[in-house]
Amino acid sequence: MTITRRDILKLGASAAAGALGATALNARAEASTLITRSIPSSGERLPAVGIGTNRYRSGSEAEVAPLRETLKTFAAAGGKLVDTAPMYGSSEVVLGQLIGELGIRKQLFLATKVYASGRESGVEEMNDSFKRLRSDKIDLIQVHNLSDTATQLAAMREGKQSGRYRYVGVTTSLDAQYVDLEAVLKKQTLDFVQVDYSIGNRSAGERILPLALDRGVAVLVNLPLGRARLFSAVRGKPLPAWAAEFDCTSWAQFFLKYVIGHPVVTCAIPGTRKPQHMIDNLGAARGRLPDQATRRKMEQFFEAL
Repeated sequence: MTITRRDILKLGASAAAGALGATALNARAEASTLITRSIPSSGERLPAVGIGTNRYRSGSEAEVAPLRETLKTFAAAGGKLVDTAPMYGSSEVVLGQLIGELGIRKQLFLATKVYASGRESGVEEMNDSFKRLRSDKIDLIQVHNLSDTATQLAAMREGKQSGRYRYVGVTTSLDAQYVDLEAVLKKQTLDFVQVDYSIGNRSAGERILPLALDRGVAVLVNLPLGRARLFSAVRGKPLPAWAAEFDCTSWAQFFLKYVIGHPVVTCAIPGTRKPQHMIDNLGAARGRLPDQATRRKMEQFFEAL
């Protein structure tokens, strides 16, 4: 089916799993294939749900163990995209350590960012990311929150040409930056754009996703589970019976299936630190997805809460 800009504009306008034991969760994870989406600039396919690591931190073994198990189970279940940044405390350091211990680097699509101003500072920050991540290649390097975008993209493209990076992109998690983001998308040639989008914050669906489609840019979605408001709104409430029509068994899946049900979204990257949450999240990338009419029904349901 061909997706037109008009289709996208229409789309934009418009806890049980967590209690299961690890064995049952893994069995469910293996029961069906993950939904994948194509990167427009290459045709490479990625599973539609990944992991965000904003809250990964160094600590005691008791604190790090769930992170290790989350990454191990994620890779075993077929997950690929792991997103991090130097600004996320010790996230890059922890990931480099755990990915090395687990021997799963080749199974992952590793994305990080740069937030520096000035070419020299940007290159230094990017070089430090290679060291912290213990990798000689990074799959995706992104300008974080449009910081000195033109300068950093120029340096990133040099790194891409030399084989250090496979893809380049830009990110924001702020609606207030959408005007600047639109300008960058129109002017620059990008592989990826990362943007905030959820059932409770749909602005990107009206403005950024149609433009990404026009420009042939893959879309990563940060904050797909929103901030605290989404889960607060449904706390203590049962899923609507009609959620079964698109193979949804938890509120996390309800919110994630809404996001990846948008055909322009390549991958949603919810922050995930517990293996049971990761398996639940990956369940959103299995089975059926809501169609346009169902996504509108989901919006109306959420707005009425």
